[in-house]
Amino acid sequence: MNPFIFLFLFSVFIASCSQILLKKSAMQEHESFIREYLNPYVIVAYLMFFAGTLITIISYKTIPLSFGLILESAGYIFVAILSYLFLKETLNKKQILGLFLILIGIVICNI
Repeated sequence: MNPFIFLFLFSVFIASCSQILLKKSAMQEHESFIREYLNPYVIVAYLMFFAGTLITIISYKTIPLSFGLILESAGYIFVAILSYLFLKETLNKKQILGLFLILIGIVICNI
C-alpha cells in the first residue's frame, strides 16, 4: 500500500480540524469586525488549511487524482466526528447512515 495514502488522509484530517476551529470562532461574539477575522482560531485554522494543501500537493505526486478525490470524502466523516466531540453536535440516523455509506464507498474503491 502506498504510504502517501496515509499522508493524504492526514491532510484531509488537518482540513477537517481547521473547519472545526473556524466554526468555534464563528460561534463566539467578537468585539469588532477585524477581531472576527483576526483571532487565534481563525489564524490557526488558515495556517492548518495551508499546511494541509501543501501535504495534499506532495501526496498527489504518487496518488492518482481519481483516488485522491475518493479519499477526500473522508473529510465528511472527520468533520462529523470532530463536531460531535468538540462542538457537542448530535448526529441523527440519516446522517450516520450517510457517513457509513461514505465509508463503504471509500473501502470499496480502495480494493
